Amino acid sequence: MQNTTRPLADIMRPNTIDEVVGQTNLLGENGIIRRMVENNKLSNLILWGPPGCGKTTIARALANSVDMDFIPLSAVFSGTADIKKTMEVAKTNAALGRGTLLFIDEIHRFNKTQQDTLLPYLEDGTVVFIGATTENPSFNLNNALLSRCHIGVLEPLNTADLLTLIERAEKHLGKKLPLTDTAKKHLTDLSDGDARFLLNTAEYLVSARFKHELDDDELDNVIQKRAPMSDKHGDEHYNLISAVHKSLRASDTDAALYWVARMMTAGQDPMYIFRRLTRFAMEDIGLADPTAMQLALSAWQVYERMGSPEGDLALTELVIYLATAPKSISAYKAQSAAYAAARANGNLMPPKNILNAPTKMMKNLGYGAGYVYDPETKSGCSGQNCFPESMERAQYYHPVERGFEREIKKRLEYWNSFRKNTSE
Repeated sequence: MQNTTRPLADIMRPNTIDEVVGQTNLLGENGIIRRMVENNKLSNLILWGPPGCGKTTIARALANSVDMDFIPLSAVFSGTADIKKTMEVAKTNAALGRGTLLFIDEIHRFNKTQQDTLLPYLEDGTVVFIGATTENPSFNLNNALLSRCHIGVLEPLNTADLLTLIERAEKHLGKKLPLTDTAKKHLTDLSDGDARFLLNTAEYLVSARFKHELDDDELDNVIQKRAPMSDKHGDEHYNLISAVHKSLRASDTDAALYWVARMMTAGQDPMYIFRRLTRFAMEDIGLADPTAMQLALSAWQVYERMGSPEGDLALTELVIYLATAPKSISAYKAQSAAYAAARANGNLMPPKNILNAPTKMMKNLGYGAGYVYDPETKSGCSGQNCFPESMERAQYYHPVERGFEREIKKRLEYWNSFRKNTSE
C-alpha cells in the first residue's frame, strides 16, 4: 500500500539518472555523472546548487544506477559518531562484495573536524562520498576534502524542465492541475527553478479540489506567491550585490534597477545597499562626476528619515544616476600609486621651505625658508617643489577624458606646465 503521508516530490523521485529532469551539463553526453555511470565507477563528488535542483535525487539515482547501498545523512542532524557508524556498515557491505554510497546533505554545515573525519574513508575507498551544498564549496569546505572530490555545479531548473515535471505530476496524480495554460507557466516562474516547491504546490492544488481553473492572479492569491531567493548572508546575497555592481559599471541602468529590486523584494537590508552604492560612487565614478558621492549620501539620508515605501524612490533615483554617470577609477589608481611610493621611499622629510617654523630654533634650522604663499602670487601658484628634496617628482593621478575629469585634466596640465616653466 502506498504511503500517502509521503510528499509528491519524494514519491516521484527518479530511480535512475535517465529519469532526472534537467542538469544536462552533468547528466548529458560527456557529462561527468553520465561518464561515471557508463564506466560503472563512481568518484567522490560535491553537488553544489540551489534548493530543489535535484542534488539528493541525483545522488539516489546514482546509487541505483550502479547498484550500491545508499546511506543518507544530514549534516544538520548528524555528527562524527554517525559517520563512524556508517563506515562500519560500509565495511560490512564491502565484505559482502557490495559498495556503499554515503550521501551527506548540507555538507557545508560540518565543521573542520567533522569534515576531516571523512578523509581516511575516502582515501581507502570504504565509501563513495557525495556531498550536497547550497553554499560555495570553495568558501565552506576544507581544501583537503575538496581535493578528493569532483565538483558538480547544478543550475536551477528552467521553464521547460518544470513544465515536464507538471506533466509527470498530472500523470502520476491522474488529474490535471486546476490551472489555465498561462497559470501553469506562471507557476514555473514562481517556482524559481525549485522542483520541490513546484511539486508540493501541484499536490496542494489537486487536493484542494478547486471548482474551476485558476488564472495567474488567483494562483498568486492561493499560494501567496514566493519570496525571491536570497539568504541575506550567503552566496545569493553576494551574487546579487555583485550583479548590482557589474551592471552599474556597465552603465546598464535597467539591469541595475532589476538587481536592486531583487535585493529589496527579498528583504535585504536597505542600509547595506546604500553603503555599497556609496562605495561605488567613490570607487567607480570618482571625480568623473563628484556629484555622485554627494547624491549617494543624500539618498541614504532621505531613506533613513523617510523609510519605505517613500524612501524607495530615493534608492531608485540613485541607481539611475550612478548607472548613467561617467565612470573613472583614476582617483583609486592614484591612491594606490601614492601609497606604494610612500612605502617604497621610507620616512623622507618634506622640503624645509614648506615646513612651519613656530620656534626660533626651527627658523635657524631653515624651516620655512623661501616659502612663497601661493595665493598672493600673480598666477596663484609659485611652482615651488613640495616633494622630498631627495625624491624625484612623480605623477600618480591620471584623469580620464570623461565627465568632470576632462576639466580636471586641463587644470593639471596647466599647473604641471607652469611648474615646469618656473623651475627652468
